[in-house]
Amino acid sequence: MSAQKILLLGLKSDHFRHPLDLEATQALKQIPGIDLLVRNLLGPVAEQFFYLENIASSILVSEQQLPHLYTLLVDACKILDLEQPQLYIRQHPVPNAYTFAMRGRQPFIVIHTSLIELLTPEEIQAVIAHELGHLKCDHSVYLTLANLIVLAAGQFAPIGTLIAQSLQDRILEWVRCAEFTCDRAALLVSQNPRVVASVLMKLTGGSPTLSSQLNLDAFLAQARSYDDISNSELGQLLKQVQTSQLTHPVPVLRAREIDRWATSQTYQSLLQNRTMPYNNKAESKGGWRNW
Repeated sequence: MSAQKILLLGLKSDHFRHPLDLEATQALKQIPGIDLLVRNLLGPVAEQFFYLENIASSILVSEQQLPHLYTLLVDACKILDLEQPQLYIRQHPVPNAYTFAMRGRQPFIVIHTSLIELLTPEEIQAVIAHELGHLKCDHSVYLTLANLIVLAAGQFAPIGTLIAQSLQDRILEWVRCAEFTCDRAALLVSQNPRVVASVLMKLTGGSPTLSSQLNLDAFLAQARSYDDISNSELGQLLKQVQTSQLTHPVPVLRAREIDRWATSQTYQSLLQNRTMPYNNKAESKGGWRNW
């Protein structure tokens, strides 16, 4: 691990959790029985399904298998002060990464080969750190439900269909908010906002051919101009329609958020290893809910 990077010993999720994540999580907790439903009914089935699928169709990263990726995982876990999950690499043409975890069970991260082909080693570690953010923040219950909706709802019909109809909007809103928190985890590991922003840029319009030609400063300028679109009620409405069925916030918004947080006192204090109480209410006054 690079000597320049700071280990965040004693790091807690509330030290970097995004206020929108906190707000959306509290809203989901108000739904009667949702935690019990996932843990006791859907969780065990989904866990076995996804685990078997990965064992059968993915490569488990280890000291003997793709050790350079294993080192990135180990170092990211050390920085975030987190127990190490399993990491799988899966052949897939769509760049993506995701996490599955239930409390008390072996969590794992999956990264598609097409995403690895787009990124530098530093950027791959930022992706790993983003997924580790889900584990650090104990997103397991609602993340399981989101994965069922997005990845495998059809495998569990009619239960999957019922979940998709009744909870999809609220779960998707939560997972979009959780992504902001996990982008912060990526920044805490990379300790360079340009690395995280570069991942988002490549996910937006990159390819193995184009990635080296993309201009990060131009992309950041594009991200900072995103707010200009919401100066009217129509612009605000269009943003809401655009994102309501997405599993992630739009990339320019994520880049803008991480660009802002990188200059915050909270982030600077964390890097100095002086963890401060996280004031979600104060931060939420920044007017970030405009997507």
